[in-house]
Amino acid sequence: MKLTFIGATHEVTGSCYFLEAAGKRFLVDCGMEQGPDQYENQDVPVPMSDVDFALLTHAHIDHSGNFPLAYARGFRGPIYATAATCDLCDIMLRDSAHIQTFEAEWRNRKARRNGQPEFVPAYTMEDALNVIQQFVPCDYHKIIQLADGIKVRFVDAGHLLGSSSIEIWITEDGVEKKIVFSGDIGNTDQPLIKDPEYLESADYVVMESTYGDRSHGERPDYVQELVDILRRTFKRHGNVVVPSFAVGRTQEMLYFLRKIKADNLLPEFPDFDVYVDSPLAVQATNIFKEHYVDCYDEEAMELLNQGINPIAFPGLKLSITSDESRAINFDEHYKVILSASGMCDAGRIKHHLKHNLWRENSTIVFVGYQAVGTLGRALLEGAKDVRLFGEEIHVSAEIVRLSGISGHADNEGLMRWASAFKEKPQRVFVTHGEDTVCTLFAERLKNELGYDTYAPFSGTVFDLANNVLEKETEGIIIEHAKEKAKARKASGVYARLVAAGHRLLAVIRHNEGGANKDLARLADQINSLCDKWDR
Repeated sequence: MKLTFIGATHEVTGSCYFLEAAGKRFLVDCGMEQGPDQYENQDVPVPMSDVDFALLTHAHIDHSGNFPLAYARGFRGPIYATAATCDLCDIMLRDSAHIQTFEAEWRNRKARRNGQPEFVPAYTMEDALNVIQQFVPCDYHKIIQLADGIKVRFVDAGHLLGSSSIEIWITEDGVEKKIVFSGDIGNTDQPLIKDPEYLESADYVVMESTYGDRSHGERPDYVQELVDILRRTFKRHGNVVVPSFAVGRTQEMLYFLRKIKADNLLPEFPDFDVYVDSPLAVQATNIFKEHYVDCYDEEAMELLNQGINPIAFPGLKLSITSDESRAINFDEHYKVILSASGMCDAGRIKHHLKHNLWRENSTIVFVGYQAVGTLGRALLEGAKDVRLFGEEIHVSAEIVRLSGISGHADNEGLMRWASAFKEKPQRVFVTHGEDTVCTLFAERLKNELGYDTYAPFSGTVFDLANNVLEKETEGIIIEHAKEKAKARKASGVYARLVAAGHRLLAVIRHNEGGANKDLARLADQINSLCDKWDR
């Protein structure tokens, strides 16, 4: 009964875990690295042909994107996921394969001119189409017996249509252990989809920590913020360009934009156009419509019951072909452009940035997480010039981050999810966060909830039956990432201070109802410390 950590260890992408239990070998997630890679990931320790089956938390490529590669390497087992996740993977894995092939063709054109060896894509469209046939749709909340000694249940993680946390019960040699994989835990009160469900029992928990060091802050009025952005941009005769993940975030933005139109919140510009420039986003939007019964929240269902499509409205234009995409930038009517990818590293969004970043009257609105090293992160951090398609582009457009919009729970949301367990798990493994965040969030869980926590690196092996760390590894830094790692570790000192602040708040909460004399003394000590350092 062993768990090996493969990906998303001290990194946010590439989620992958390998389990050996009850005579079976299986994966939980098989994600692709996205954005710059800091640490080397170990390979699954057995041939992929020896892997019996896989479980998938949700369809995002950093959790599902390497299943076609697993197929190419011999994996032929079933992949269990929710029905919505299966349908989304049908389009997302084909899209990923298309990107792999397109990139290989582009690289090879350059390679032939420079006499370099041929670049081989990670996998082909054939690999993607074949592995899609291995997906097995599962219902939420239904316990499924996968093998003697292994049963699972999917519960709603509230992160994406069809997203799940996975409960796994393993019985081996008369010993039963329950391990919970959180998947990506969703933010509360998102449009369209339900809030995350909380679990009450587990022997072991593998938990994400994407926003383990950050708060989304007060929930803003997203619709009003969007209205303000649209109004000032349209008055300047500019475009509003939204780099948006094709699956999830695009549909949420359509939900907000429909409300602006329906409630006439922008009367000066009632007929503004909204372009969805992503074939993948168009297909995903159709899948959202198909899975409303099991995935939509009460507000969205109420609209549907009134005959209102919550993500469609007059002025919505869907761009499929390349010609349709190019034509958008020659349309002078005021408009919103929703285009992928959400981090600006690939896809049609790069063309729209090329046409709009240099324009003072345009606005670029970021509505999702931007990984370190991505173009989106660089723009948010104030880059004055960026390089697109070999051309230097000066950044004159207004750059805006719509704060609080995130499919991920923030640090307090993660703590709420973790604190729902009625009894302390034997161990909580913290993964799926940037380098220092994993360690800091593990410390917070330990300090505030008393959990035994560990933030593993790739290759770490844990004996679940005996609660023993069988093999501990250190992170192997990829050469090109060393300078970034130095900078990140320098900022880690400040992050430690933030974590100490969280712990102080926990101490204050734990002392509620204490003797007035003790509380007064603690308040004096805190104020004294603040007087010393408030400068």
